[in-house]
Amino acid sequence: MTTTLPPVADSPYRSYVYAYPHKTAYRPLPDRPLLREVWAGEPQHALSLYLHVPFCEVRCGFCNLFTRIGSPDGLTTAYLDALERQAGAVREALDADARFALAAFGGGTPTYLTATELERLCDIAEQRMGADLRAVPLSVEASPDTATADRLEVLAARGTTRLSLGVQSFLDEEAKSAVRPQKRAKVEAALGRIRAAGFPVLNIDLIYGIDGQTTASWLRSLDAALAWEPEELYLYPLYVRPLTGLGRRAGEHGSRDWDEQRLTLYRAGRDHLLALGYQQVSMRMFRRGGSPDAGTSEYSCQTDGMVGLGCGSRSYTSGLHYSFDYAVDAGEVRSIIDDYVATTDFTRAEVGHRMDGREARRRHLVQSLLQAEGLDLADYRQRFGSGPDADFPAELAALAAAGRLADAPGRLRLTPEGLAHSDAVGPDLFSPAVRALMAAYEAK
Repeated sequence: MTTTLPPVADSPYRSYVYAYPHKTAYRPLPDRPLLREVWAGEPQHALSLYLHVPFCEVRCGFCNLFTRIGSPDGLTTAYLDALERQAGAVREALDADARFALAAFGGGTPTYLTATELERLCDIAEQRMGADLRAVPLSVEASPDTATADRLEVLAARGTTRLSLGVQSFLDEEAKSAVRPQKRAKVEAALGRIRAAGFPVLNIDLIYGIDGQTTASWLRSLDAALAWEPEELYLYPLYVRPLTGLGRRAGEHGSRDWDEQRLTLYRAGRDHLLALGYQQVSMRMFRRGGSPDAGTSEYSCQTDGMVGLGCGSRSYTSGLHYSFDYAVDAGEVRSIIDDYVATTDFTRAEVGHRMDGREARRRHLVQSLLQAEGLDLADYRQRFGSGPDADFPAELAALAAAGRLADAPGRLRLTPEGLAHSDAVGPDLFSPAVRALMAAYEAK
């Protein structure tokens, strides 16, 4: 297996913490518990629903998501058939009065599906799961090539409140460097169609740290995005991971110079957005002042009570996080999707990580601290009957000694530089047990 250089020991870019525990800490569950037992007694009055579509038209060089490129004839239909079977089994496992307060379609690229298939995806969420998509916030991810007028019309009519477009760079040379076959003209045309469709919230994803990118070119790309007045922007540092297109190339990734380049670009982008009235929600997420809240944040889908459908989804209860098998390698991904499509019994949890009270506390700390508003101390004490300073004295002392914690009465909050180092702060808060499981995981 070809791998890239590991980050330097004190690198600010160790891992993007979008979930705790990370999926590489999941393992096959020997008892394969029944979902009705997993969900028994769980609060179900405000669940989140996530539907995963594991298809893309191309695979970008930096992408390590669970997705396959293209689909043989009939595979998307077979996948939706399996998704509907899974939805039926999961809904049977939930309480009769279970309700959903939030929904999202992710991937992959959900808009890889045709307009007719997107209608069916919405029908599964509504008719099989009971989620009222027009009454709750619904976020959908899209790519420029698949954001066609007919697809957008379906999504708008079915209640989508937030459309997130993966652009990464408005400069053709930077897109090429990131192994993303994309032209700016197509991006601009897609944005025109999205704005015409009337979604309340447009999010644009951008990446910094691309080979050849400078502060000037980064800000040109950012200004091109700002011309569309997006309600939200996500600024992602480039990561180069094993088994990805960029990961198979030789290069300087993992060096201190690259770390410094990414930090410089992050600060330039952050300061530019703050000066223009955007509010920082997390290291990555910025929201335009006065824009509607789409009901999502970078970590909102990590709260207990998450129902995931699709072979790349995760589900969360207070005692168990569970999913299906995970891979990045194209052949392994195809095999997992084929197994999912052939599955007839979705009544059990297959792969996951059991959560105890200590890990629940740690998860709450990680989720909250990596947001700009930080952790509400009173809320933490009400939840757990203790304070984070008593539960995690060594971890918080280390953050304070490094100058990462701000003086914020009633809250535990990172300083601006602490927030800039979120991708090091988060991994430092992982438990020894989770770290050991992640270290033992064999990438495939």
